[in-house]
Amino acid sequence: MTDDIVAVDMFCGAGGLTLGLEDADVKVAAGFDIDDRFHWAYERNSRSSFVRADASRLSAEDLEPFFDGAQVRVLAGCAPCQPFSTYGRTRSKPDDRWALLKSFARIVSDLRPDVVTMENVPGLREHEVFDDFVAALGRLGYDVDHDVFDCADFGAPQHRRRLVLIAVFEGRASLPVPTTVERSATVREAIGHLPPIPAGGADPNDPLHVASRLSSLNMARIRASRPGGTWRDWPEGLRAACHRRSSGRTYPSVYGRMRWDEPAPTITTQCYGFGNGRFGHPEQDRAISLREAALLQTFPPDWQLFPPGSEPGMKAGGTAIGNAVPPKLGEAIGRAILRSVEEAAIAAPRRSSRSLPSRIPT
Repeated sequence: MTDDIVAVDMFCGAGGLTLGLEDADVKVAAGFDIDDRFHWAYERNSRSSFVRADASRLSAEDLEPFFDGAQVRVLAGCAPCQPFSTYGRTRSKPDDRWALLKSFARIVSDLRPDVVTMENVPGLREHEVFDDFVAALGRLGYDVDHDVFDCADFGAPQHRRRLVLIAVFEGRASLPVPTTVERSATVREAIGHLPPIPAGGADPNDPLHVASRLSSLNMARIRASRPGGTWRDWPEGLRAACHRRSSGRTYPSVYGRMRWDEPAPTITTQCYGFGNGRFGHPEQDRAISLREAALLQTFPPDWQLFPPGSEPGMKAGGTAIGNAVPPKLGEAIGRAILRSVEEAAIAAPRRSSRSLPSRIPT
């Protein structure tokens, strides 16, 4: 890892993007987030420092010290995705968190980093706030490119479609290149080696391998479920009242088991609940554990989320894991940044701002 290229990770959460950037040999000087619950996890698992801060109140002056000595400054901003998700689009009024993207644009305008990157849900592209953000970057002199990718194409054992944007100042943006060509990683490959645990149980050797309790009704439901199936496979008496109505019969993507030999569905912040999606274990009568969710998100096997001796919180764990950028995707973004910088270095003598390094480490 070199100090020539230095990144700051805004909205860093528990550090999925930071881990991926570090794996790609991009130094991350700091991660900023308003949620202090994941301060310990961020610094425990990465080589970076966590700074608790409200992005709407940050200024370029706050970030400048973290880029001290860097030849190439990278600003990453993965704002909370819920406002732009399918659920968020059903709301009648814009979510207050939409303003975070405007705050990010303001910081870019003041700081003028060499590279800007953002990851979010595909639905963001349907909103005017995204068009405004891209237009603002263009006016500032950035070459901007963006597309939607499936994380399964980068080695993640999970189908997760994400919008990735990369912008390069007075250069040419390069997007991630998929690495999985012949087949995707599977649920079995990711979690099949873990010891079995019951619903409500935990592995004594791994506090993150913990599963939510199931009510007697949901236990009966999961026992009636088959991998890849839906609640439609259940006896009528097990079906929820909302699903018995005609209006609810078109929503099969809840109360499902994963398939062993396929990628998992998108891991969300509610991934620890059997009734919240297709989060049932393929074989055991329970929802996936937090460790299994983390592995499906491509966090490393030794990744830790809670300090030793603390009680693992299912809701906090789900938030940290489900909101994270999968490190495998983060690594692909990091490599795309390196390619962008390397190409821009060819034209460095013509640039009016800071020069770029002539060689980028691989």
